[in-house]
Amino acid sequence: MQPDCLILYVNSPAESVLFYRALLGRDAVEQSPNFAMFPLNERTMLGLWAAHDVQPASGQRGGGAEIGITVATDAEVDAAVSAWTAAGWPVLQSPTAMDFGYTAVTADPDGHRVRVFRPTQD
Repeated sequence: MQPDCLILYVNSPAESVLFYRALLGRDAVEQSPNFAMFPLNERTMLGLWAAHDVQPASGQRGGGAEIGITVATDAEVDAAVSAWTAAGWPVLQSPTAMDFGYTAVTADPDGHRVRVFRPTQD
């Protein structure tokens, strides 16, 4: 099996679409009042499903997942944080050197984390 779709439960797919459209720089390829879908790459999709509409029903709500975005340079991490700040998004972790690389974190409207990082070079 090869996973090819990540689904986040969100309060408002319409609000989440605005966030992910700005983050990813692309439009949703599917959108309805209770669901939206974005391509992450040539094989993987990101679904945004209205939490109240999930079947079978789930007690899980936003904030329980993290999406990682790998970049090539520290400057790209810094630029992402500048863009997040300009958009009014929270910066949960300012650019920081950690054992796995240089990283920063924001959150979507439901509290799902988005981490951008430049991996440690061997």
